[in-house]
Amino acid sequence: MERSALNSYRPKALVIDDEEVICMSCRRILTADGFDVETHQDPSKGLHEALRDQYDVILLDMRMPELDGLEVLQEIKKAGVRAEVIVITGYSSVQSAVDVMKLGAADYVCKPFSPEELRIVVEKTIEGSPAIRAARALRRDVEAAAGFEGMIGESPSMLKVFALIQKVAPTTGTVLITGDSGVGKELAARAVHRLSPRKSQPFLACDCSTLAPSLLESELFGHVKGSFSGAISTKKGMFEVADQGALFLDELANISLETQGKLLRVLETRRVKKVGDAEEREVDIRLIAATNRDLLAMSKQGEFREDLYYRLNVVPIHIPPLRERTEDIPLLVNAFLERFRRANPSAPQSFTQDAMNLLQGYQWPGNVRELRNAIERIAILCDAERVEIKHVPEELRTAVVPRGFGEPPVPQDWDTFKDFKKVVRDAAVSDVERRFLEDALKRTRGNVSKAADLVGMQRTNLHALMAKYDIRADEYQ
Repeated sequence: MERSALNSYRPKALVIDDEEVICMSCRRILTADGFDVETHQDPSKGLHEALRDQYDVILLDMRMPELDGLEVLQEIKKAGVRAEVIVITGYSSVQSAVDVMKLGAADYVCKPFSPEELRIVVEKTIEGSPAIRAARALRRDVEAAAGFEGMIGESPSMLKVFALIQKVAPTTGTVLITGDSGVGKELAARAVHRLSPRKSQPFLACDCSTLAPSLLESELFGHVKGSFSGAISTKKGMFEVADQGALFLDELANISLETQGKLLRVLETRRVKKVGDAEEREVDIRLIAATNRDLLAMSKQGEFREDLYYRLNVVPIHIPPLRERTEDIPLLVNAFLERFRRANPSAPQSFTQDAMNLLQGYQWPGNVRELRNAIERIAILCDAERVEIKHVPEELRTAVVPRGFGEPPVPQDWDTFKDFKKVVRDAAVSDVERRFLEDALKRTRGNVSKAADLVGMQRTNLHALMAKYDIRADEYQ
């Protein structure tokens, strides 16, 4: 099948067949033709996947143990799955395949089949299905609206980020991505990988803040059997598993100085040694690191190795916080709302201008992640066709800081005016409350217990304030 026939859209195919060789053949043939292919040899798991309704074509074996193709087809059709089903059958069962087509299958292919035979049947099914053509067009529109490699934004600062990613991706340079929590640093890392020559190789991500130093070393470098308590077998580390691909180290500032030294050696020698092993192994990975802290300042204070900082900071990419690109908020809101509407068609269709202005007036300390969660909550709870100010979560309404966003918009009716009056009235208090909390954490370098003692609060109350404003202690360490 020619790629031009697919109009650059990558269609999705699901193969359900208990024979491994059939699954592998279909994957190889269809992947070469531009498909994203998922295979399942277990018919029950295949049915479960089919019911997610994420595919254009389903290739379904007629005869499988435990659950045959006819039962799977009936369940697929009963659920209203939009994918076209192509039956896979033996020559001796052609009549049965024809009968199954009367139950809703689009076509059939006899095994053993040649690559060309499969292509002809799939292409005919794709091009002959109005439902597939419509779904394909819709998905193209959705993907186009999703922005640059999943990153959404048209502000000058984000356009600079996109241009930098495009420039650095084809190279082998180490990339250091900086920005506040929730801005999308992992999305940027994945974009670098997807646009690179290594895109067909593994992309592994490791959150360095979630593991103790000893466990982190084992996760990154691997370990040999018996090297420590609990090491019951030899394990490859992420550097080895990601060989030829990319390794993304998130929250890099949390790595201990000892592990930093080992990481620097791996970057300089391109060789890795498992914990408890004497032998080094050569690895070829592209390292992409990310942090929400100032590594250079940390290095001046002796908290981060300066030589490692300069080794990592080959190509720096800074993702701006959402509060500095408020013109992108409507794009993000509409994209998230459309995404949630696909899962919940009864969700609101749009936001009123007053509600959108309110969202643009909020500071979004949790950045894009916080915005996404807020839109999901609104999509679930709002039963109106349009989202008004009253439907926006109260903690957002009472925390809006009009400062820096011009005069508040004039409400269009009395109910909206009352809602907005409460927003404006509480905004000043919320602003001071947030700055009060941030100042306490800055003065104690993120130590919550010390911050609570410093300001004369109970630790639990301080934690409650941090949760209210989505503030993390490690942002101030």
